Amino acid sequence: MPASLAFSTLPLSPATLANLDRLGYAEMTAIQAAALPPALLGKDLIAQAKTGSGKTAAFALTLLANLNPRRFAVQTLVLCPTRELADQVTAEVRRLARAEDNIKVVTLCGGVPLRGQLATLEHGAHIVVGTPGRVMDHLDRGSLQLDALNTLVLDEADRMLDMGFFDDIAKVARQCPAQRQTLLFSATYPEGIAKLASQFLREPVTVKVEAQHTGAAIEQRWYEVTERERLPAVSRLLDHFRPASTLAFCNTKARCREVAASLQAQGFSALALFGELEQRERDQVLVRFANRSCSVLVATDVAARGLDIASLACVLNVDVTPDPEVHIHRIGRTGRAGESGLALSLASLDEMGAVGRIELLQGQESTWHPLAELTAPGGGPLVPPMATLHLQGGRKEKIRPGDVLGALTKDLGYTREQVGKIDVNEFSTYVAVERGIAQQVAARLNAGRVKGRSVKVRVLDDSESGD
Repeated sequence: MPASLAFSTLPLSPATLANLDRLGYAEMTAIQAAALPPALLGKDLIAQAKTGSGKTAAFALTLLANLNPRRFAVQTLVLCPTRELADQVTAEVRRLARAEDNIKVVTLCGGVPLRGQLATLEHGAHIVVGTPGRVMDHLDRGSLQLDALNTLVLDEADRMLDMGFFDDIAKVARQCPAQRQTLLFSATYPEGIAKLASQFLREPVTVKVEAQHTGAAIEQRWYEVTERERLPAVSRLLDHFRPASTLAFCNTKARCREVAASLQAQGFSALALFGELEQRERDQVLVRFANRSCSVLVATDVAARGLDIASLACVLNVDVTPDPEVHIHRIGRTGRAGESGLALSLASLDEMGAVGRIELLQGQESTWHPLAELTAPGGGPLVPPMATLHLQGGRKEKIRPGDVLGALTKDLGYTREQVGKIDVNEFSTYVAVERGIAQQVAARLNAGRVKGRSVKVRVLDDSESGD
């Protein structure tokens, strides 16, 4: 990895860097590498980047660096065009804020009763994420105070302008302290953005990231399918190419569930990741994919945001995305750091328009292959090399990765090579061990001790995604 893409090159706290590592952020995306250095110096920013480029982490890390957790007042406001985006941003900020103790993030959007939001605001918050209309509502009622604010973020500003929010944004910005940092993120640069910037940003630094139009290290193969062939084609591709780790993208949550269930029924180690999962379930799914105890992660684009897995062998597009930039971002997750990658895409006749837009953006024609050439070499479905043990107890019980490793190697006599990644969360600890010894290790740990106390341990299987 080039040193310039390592998060450790940034002025971030050791706790934040450790949390980024734990969350699977291996290196900065292009927008993070361009935006974070000036933003962390306190400069105002206009950043042009598409959804899915890692922009949420770029502004979240900045606002968290500006935050004083001991000051119980609203210090950051993030304005988003829609409730869905506000929910995603809130979830991402919470994940990145775990390095700090008790950071309170509140979401203020329409479509949710005001009463609950008023009660939440009364208890105080550090960070507010919301849509312009509902934020204006709270400002008018006096239930939201911005006098302690130091960071204002305008996320997907072009979409907010498209939705007619210019006046609301302007009103909100005027109620923020003049000595604040303003970060504006936008996929496109319509006239209204320049007008917003000239009124509310001070000598902003402008960063623009072009879509990465696929490196030569990624081999792209396309397969035409009928709707009936689509699901069976997924397992045929996996059987034929046998990638060690596959991220399979679907356009909807329903398709995600369908693909994961179909693969599990055929004996594949597959898990689904979509927006409705609780944080604990999401953490567990990501830990198991990152530690090589799950072969296939089936995800929507929204759910996979901020997910960065080192050494991903294959990206499989179960559906073609209508946005060609998103396709580029999907397949750019494989073939990193000098490794070769494989991008497999299924497309029906209805999706050929979207395929054409992707070809136009990439400046090259797609390479098509017949499904008939796919053969299963035998040996049954792929089995991941590791399995995950779940230990009840985590940081709250002062458990550290070294304690678990010591219990396994010094106390129980396993070798360092038999133990994989160890992830310690607030209340849970996840340990990857060689699949063949997982049940034995769990039984011996249950009978033994970690850090002088007995622990409850079990092996996670693919039918579950929650504690």
